[in-house]
Amino acid sequence: MAKTNLAGNNSGSLDLHGIKTSRDTMLGIIVRKFFKNKLAIFGGLFLVIIITAALLAPVIAPYSPSKQNLLLKLQPPNSEHWLGTDRFGRDVFSRLLYGARISLLVGFASVLGSITIGTFLGAVAGYVGGIVDAIIMRFVDIILSIPSIFLLITLVTIFKPGVDKLILIFALLGWTTTARLVRGEFLSLRSREFVLASKTIGTRTHTIIFSHILPNAMGPIIVSATLAVGYVILAESGLSYLGLGIQPPDASWGNMLQDAQNFTILLKSWWYPLAPGLMILLTVICFNFVGDGLRDALDPKINE
Repeated sequence: MAKTNLAGNNSGSLDLHGIKTSRDTMLGIIVRKFFKNKLAIFGGLFLVIIITAALLAPVIAPYSPSKQNLLLKLQPPNSEHWLGTDRFGRDVFSRLLYGARISLLVGFASVLGSITIGTFLGAVAGYVGGIVDAIIMRFVDIILSIPSIFLLITLVTIFKPGVDKLILIFALLGWTTTARLVRGEFLSLRSREFVLASKTIGTRTHTIIFSHILPNAMGPIIVSATLAVGYVILAESGLSYLGLGIQPPDASWGNMLQDAQNFTILLKSWWYPLAPGLMILLTVICFNFVGDGLRDALDPKINE
């Protein structure tokens, strides 16, 4: 009689605590590997705090972000205005919170759009191949051949700047990297045994693509999306700093820097540009930390 394995193993067999599936085991490995990365943990905690503060801005902010009081302009940090005031007497802390809402909204919404477009086109190109693959990849090459910053400035100049238009522009220009990444994953996975078995039993093409292959390619997509959010926030801040992004009176971290670029303000009121500049720096770095942590956690070649 065969002996029952009560000790359990890495493949997810029966153990003393019950039945453990291989999927649960893999998820546990990914979580453990991620939490071993101290920088990734720091980045994740910081981002959770920033996102929570942005969502609760109407509750946390002590003042309206657009409320002006010229009698209080360029006040240093004090008990009433924790991060001081700007040249119009507006509370910098309140504007920082509301600016986080816009900057994060542009980042997340743009990346969601670009990841959706890139994943769909990359999946089709990688799975179908042939002339379809050639057409999609040549279109990707054309977009990548144009310097992104000049293309961004041109499109933003043509269309009136705004949150919705920035999201659309970033989404339409940011999908190419994801498309190439997903295409490579599909080229590798489409010849696997489980895909060939699905074809043999007559499974529809879209089911094979989106139900069988795509879940196995999600790791690189998640890492790419995490890193892309930081890039979009940085690009939006740069455009807003140039006066081509979010327009006043709406607050974003970029246009707060643009408003503080006067040399006299920089010299005498250091706290004003410091707050948004520091938030941009820390947020982008923390997204990169989380992206690096996810990349290592999802890479099966890296041991625990």
